[in-house]
Amino acid sequence: MADIAQHPPQPSHSAVTVETAVSDHSQDRAGGRYRYCVYGIVILSDTPLALPEYAHAGLAEVDCISAPASVFLAATQGVAFDGPDSWYRYQLLDDGSTFVRWEAIGEFLVSADGRTIRSRRLEEASSESFQVYMLGQALTFALVRQRFEPLHATVVAQNGRGVAFLGDNAFGKSSLAACFLEAGFHLLTDDLLILKEDSNQLVAYPGPPRIKLFPKVAKRFLGDAGNGIQMNADTDKLILSMDDRQCANPVALSAIYSLAAPRVACRTASVSIETLTRREAFVRLLQGTLNRRFVHPRRLAHQFGFLTRVTDLVPVKNLTYPRAIDRLEEVRASVIADLGRG
Repeated sequence: MADIAQHPPQPSHSAVTVETAVSDHSQDRAGGRYRYCVYGIVILSDTPLALPEYAHAGLAEVDCISAPASVFLAATQGVAFDGPDSWYRYQLLDDGSTFVRWEAIGEFLVSADGRTIRSRRLEEASSESFQVYMLGQALTFALVRQRFEPLHATVVAQNGRGVAFLGDNAFGKSSLAACFLEAGFHLLTDDLLILKEDSNQLVAYPGPPRIKLFPKVAKRFLGDAGNGIQMNADTDKLILSMDDRQCANPVALSAIYSLAAPRVACRTASVSIETLTRREAFVRLLQGTLNRRFVHPRRLAHQFGFLTRVTDLVPVKNLTYPRAIDRLEEVRASVIADLGRG
């Protein structure tokens, strides 16, 4: 990122600046509320979360409230869920609110206006795992309701500039990001990306200070796989704290690299980067939308306009490479060289 690093345009004063995280979350705040910031969104919580404490305004606010099982039973009484019971349940309720549940993790009720999330952590879930699903999955329903468009992307940053890796689950976003962290980059966000236009550039906002990696990748690039918490009982993925490797402030986005699907990557022998046309870029961004459940016409119209604007402001490129851990350093070098040419 040589030439990009020399002249890093900074977000204007209208962009949110995240305060340094306060390490002691044990002391309650006035009124029993904790005030945090994640993805540029102010989170008001009745329980402490592993997030930076925050005293300023954000792009929006979401109130997170713990609720007993009876609240969720009453909300879903008589609701016919599609398909058999599974570990993931979703339903749009008659009052416009949204019910979401992950088996052995927790359940959530998101208000129709997206301003309140009621939650219940199940006993078998760790605090770390529960917060991953609340702040990385359930929160997307609130964000969409408040007219944000969350993208399924992981972002690394250096010298005030960010690089996004876009793709579905198991596309290798976090593994590639870990390789960049080894080279001195910082993590901005893992899996959920919120962008805001500011002075004709796109500003990317920090997510929670953690990354989800398989033990082999964590050990190879971060050296601390033993310190991770299992994400859920059905995966070996670990949740690793990134407090010392996290970029705490918003950054201007330099490029979005859309990762080729694993079925395509397994047939390639080399690293390939191709700039997509605006039409192709729009389709990739649409495919990279994190929450596809809410398909109200107003949401779709807003999404169309937002994604079109993204293609105007930042290059979107197709990145294809063999899915082998020993090739990731080569991929990193190719991306950095491509950014330098930009």
